[in-house]
Amino acid sequence: MIVSMLIGGWLCIAGRDDPVWYLLVPLWMFLRMALNAVDGMLAREFGQKTPLGAYLNELSDVISDAALYLPFVWIAPFGWPAICLVIGLSIVSEMAGALGPAIGAPRQYDGPMGKSDRAFLFGALGLWAGLVGGVLPDWVFWIMAVVVPLCILLNIFNRIHSGLAAISSRKSS
Repeated sequence: MIVSMLIGGWLCIAGRDDPVWYLLVPLWMFLRMALNAVDGMLAREFGQKTPLGAYLNELSDVISDAALYLPFVWIAPFGWPAICLVIGLSIVSEMAGALGPAIGAPRQYDGPMGKSDRAFLFGALGLWAGLVGGVLPDWVFWIMAVVVPLCILLNIFNRIHSGLAAISSRKSS
């Protein structure tokens, strides 16, 4: 989370003047996703899952995502409304999945546009922005303005639906 915040902060400062810094996004997204997978695997494998660890994992994930998505407000054709909408819906999406255990269902990871899908999308956008000098074609706006929010809303619905279905199937058994 700290590295994500440092990279996001650096991009908000230096990335505005030199978009080549956005090339850090795909590199860090790949490493972050790999480290996140290893961390969870090790905790499960060695019986080190804890309630505090669950809180820290979920909260650090949404803070990291927000820190890494926020600098894209400086990349044309995006802006504050589109990026803030994606950040907000990403947080709701992750919380919809994380609330599964609170109602007696497993953690929900349903998609489309879960954390790894968003990491891939923003990694690709960071690569593209870093290579072309920070200005993307105008049509790319529609990725944020239409496709991403709709997918995240579907994602939220799917996670809630799956959590409720898991409880229903448990009750009927």
